[in-house]
Amino acid sequence: MIRNPILPGFNPDPSICRVGGDYFIATSTFEWFPGVQIHHSTDLVNWRMIKRPLDRASQLDMRGNPDSGGVWAPCLSYADGKFWLVYTDVKRLDGNFKDAHNYIVTAPDIEGPWSDPVYVNSSGFDPSLFHDDDGKKWFLNMLWNHVSHGVGGQPKQPSFAGILLQQYDPVARKLVGPVKNVFAGSPHGLVEGPHLFKRDGWYYMTTAEGGTGYGHAVTMARSRRIDGPYELHPDTHLMTSKDTPDARLQRAGHGQILETPDGAVYHTHLCSRPLPGLRRSPLGRETAIQECVWGEDGWLRLANGTLVPDIEVPAPSSAEAKADAGAVRCDFDAAVLPLDFQWLRTPVPERIFTLADRPGFLRLIGRESIGSFFEQALVARRQQQFSFRAETELDFAPETFQQAAGLTLYYNRHKFHFLAVSHDARLGRVLTIMSCPGDWPDGKLTFPLSEPIPLKDGPVSLAADVDGAKLRFSYRNGGEWLQVGPTLDASLVSDEAGRGEHGSFTGAFVGMVAFDTSGAAKPADFDYFEYRPA
Repeated sequence: MIRNPILPGFNPDPSICRVGGDYFIATSTFEWFPGVQIHHSTDLVNWRMIKRPLDRASQLDMRGNPDSGGVWAPCLSYADGKFWLVYTDVKRLDGNFKDAHNYIVTAPDIEGPWSDPVYVNSSGFDPSLFHDDDGKKWFLNMLWNHVSHGVGGQPKQPSFAGILLQQYDPVARKLVGPVKNVFAGSPHGLVEGPHLFKRDGWYYMTTAEGGTGYGHAVTMARSRRIDGPYELHPDTHLMTSKDTPDARLQRAGHGQILETPDGAVYHTHLCSRPLPGLRRSPLGRETAIQECVWGEDGWLRLANGTLVPDIEVPAPSSAEAKADAGAVRCDFDAAVLPLDFQWLRTPVPERIFTLADRPGFLRLIGRESIGSFFEQALVARRQQQFSFRAETELDFAPETFQQAAGLTLYYNRHKFHFLAVSHDARLGRVLTIMSCPGDWPDGKLTFPLSEPIPLKDGPVSLAADVDGAKLRFSYRNGGEWLQVGPTLDASLVSDEAGRGEHGSFTGAFVGMVAFDTSGAAKPADFDYFEYRPA
C-alpha cells in the first residue's frame, strides 16, 4: 500500500512527472533556498529527495521576499529529451498586488545541469507547461486581478480571475499568439493551480479551488479544444475534505494526474494533518497521492467512490515500503550540507555559513536578526513528525546582547521559539529564550524566562523536545541535561497560527541560527545536529 502523506512535512503543490518507470514530484519551497524540492520513486511507495534545482543567484534571488513569498507551485514535465521546470517567484504577498514572476528552466537530466531561467510573464501565479501531442507547448497560469474588491461576487474572490492560456515558443523562448482566459473556475471560487492532461481527444484540466485552507479542493473540467470552452465535472470536484471535518487528511487540493506504464491512474494533492483537537498543522501542507478511475462517462473520480482522500491507497505494484526511522545526525564533516538542510532567501550562502573555516563544524556568520527578510544565518530542516527531539552543540562567545546563537523551532519571522546563547551586561554569557507567538504584523518578542541563565565557559548543548503541541527546551553546560523555561506552545509554529489558515503556507523547521545586529558578524560554531523522531 501507499501510505499518505508520501512526502511528510512542508511539501505543498505537488507536480508529478513520469519518465519511463521513474516518477518525480516537484514541490514548492517558498522563501527557503535552494528552490523547489524534487523527489524520486520507482514504485509510488518509497520516495527520496534528490535535487533542489534552483541553487544559484542567476536562477533565484529571494532577498527581500516576504514570508510565504518566493517559489510557488512549480510544474515539472519531460519532453523533447529534457526536463522542464516552471515556477513563480512571488515578490509581494499582502494587499492588492502579488508581483509574481514566472520562469522556465530546463535540464538534460533530473540532476542537472539546470539552465538559467527564461522569463515568461507576471500576470499571475501557479504556472504550468503542457506539451501537446502535435508538438505545440502551452503555458497556463491563474490571472491575478489587483483592482478587484476582494471577497464577494462570483467567484467568491474576484482577484482570482480565471486561467490564462497562451502558446509558448521554445525556440524564440517566449509566449506567442493570443492569450485567452479559458476557465473561470466553479462557484467554489479562488481558481488556481491549473494542470492539463489529454485523453481520448479530451483536454482535462484540474485546478485548485477554495483557497489553501480547510475549503481547499481539486476541481476538474474538460474540453475538446485546448482553448475551451471547458465544462465542469458532474461532481464539480475530483477531491476535497471541505465537507468532512473528521477526515484525517484535511485541506486536500492542488495536484496533478499521473498515468502509470500499465494504465493505472493516480492524482497527487497537497493536504495537512492538524494536531488532534486543534485546527493547526505544524507540518504544513504535505504531499499525498490517490488512486483514481475513469468512469464510463469519461470523467475521473477517486477509486474509493468518494471525494475524500485516503490515508492508505493501493500501489501499482507489489513494492514494499522500506523502513525509515527518520533519524538524522550530521557531524558537518563533509564539504557541503546534507540535502535535509535549507536556509532563507539568499543565493549567497557563503555570507551566512561555512563548513571550511573550522573543519568538522558548521560556522554560522551572525548577520541580520531572526526576523530579517534579507540576510539571516539560519540553517534548518523540516519537521516531519509530530513528536521529535532535535539536538546540537554550540561553541559561541558573545560580547554583547546584540549577538545570539542557538536552536530554533521556526516557521517565519512572527512564529518561532529560539533557545539562544547570548550576553548579559550583569551576568556575562547567558542562556535565554526568545519567542514570537504569532504576533502579526509586528513580530514582537516575548521572553519566557524571568531571568537569563548564566553559563560557564565551553561548549553548550541545546535540545528541543516536541510532542504534538508541547515544546520543552533543555541544555547541558558541562554536566547533565537540564530543562529550561516553561512548556511552550509548539502549535504556534504552524500554518494556521498568527494570521490564520490563509495567511502563511510553509511549515515548521528546526535548526540552528545566529545573528549579530551590531554588524560585527560574530561567528557561532555548531559541532553537530541531530533530529530524532520520538
